[in-house]
Amino acid sequence: MSRTLKLAASAALLLVCGCRRSDGDNTTVAAAPVSYYDNSGHPDAWTGGARKITISTPKGPHQVWIKRFGNNPKLKLLLLTGGPGLSHAYLEVMDSYLPAEGVEYYHYDQLETGESDRPNDPDLWTLARYVDEVDQVRKAIGGNKSNFCLLGHSWGGLLAMEYALAHQDQMKCLVISNMMASIPAYNAYAKKVLEPKMDQAVLKQILSMEATGQTEQPKYMQLLIPNWYEQHILRRPAAQWPEPVLRSEENMNRKFYVTMQGPSEMGASGRLVNWDRFNDLKTIEVPTLVISGKYDTMDPAYMAAMAKQLPHGELAATNGGHMDMYDDQPTYFAKLIAFLRKEK
Repeated sequence: MSRTLKLAASAALLLVCGCRRSDGDNTTVAAAPVSYYDNSGHPDAWTGGARKITISTPKGPHQVWIKRFGNNPKLKLLLLTGGPGLSHAYLEVMDSYLPAEGVEYYHYDQLETGESDRPNDPDLWTLARYVDEVDQVRKAIGGNKSNFCLLGHSWGGLLAMEYALAHQDQMKCLVISNMMASIPAYNAYAKKVLEPKMDQAVLKQILSMEATGQTEQPKYMQLLIPNWYEQHILRRPAAQWPEPVLRSEENMNRKFYVTMQGPSEMGASGRLVNWDRFNDLKTIEVPTLVISGKYDTMDPAYMAAMAKQLPHGELAATNGGHMDMYDDQPTYFAKLIAFLRKEK
């Protein structure tokens, strides 16, 4: 989903639980029940919910990091981050909203990211293997058809779709956040709609740097940050980007990202370039929320079509960008919480 932004980090100056009123109505939201804080059945309680899970891979065992929040045997929500290559850090924003709703949820660093093992082995960077990894994590947290939900953002949304297509018999619900079901369609939207709106002289420089293999040069991001990232990824000046986003970016696995996605968020050119699952969405029967951003790199009209294609799809349209959990936070969380309440 994203791209190392050390330039943004160096320029940077470097969210509340409990009872509150929900956005858009006068309903008072009750605090989580006392049982939500009951850790007696969780062996990870003595470490604050954090632990590493040993997973099997074609290249032998590895460990991935997860951290549990809360106790709710009826709803276990696993968070799949974007990139590929970003850590769980930028989704720590969930900590300001989900506990008050009594949602048991899990931060998770996929293999090659964050606190998880980094074997640096491109042979393991396949969709099928990552789907299998998610399934192993599901089993480790006690997820099943009665309680297991996935929220995938960007690349995590792509992975969540793939998981649902393979294992929806083990799922209760699905949230696809800011991810189209087709990389070719994503690329076409960038080329036909978003790029023509850019400063064309800047666009010419960016495309020239990509064509000549200069995407690791500082100037590449100096051009992209104000002209693309601040417009479509997180719609604030980079110097105001939140600390969890910068921390996730600083710890990003760049090699993994470029191999799968390509050099930036202007489009995909890596291993995922031909991925397309739109026609398969109609086979996903679990309740699914599709979250779109008006200014995202993901076409809002396409995202709306995805929600219609899904048999039990629901659209949550925000006025944000790719990280609308930050730049349109009220809408994002009002829609997400309303959906999750139906699944609790």
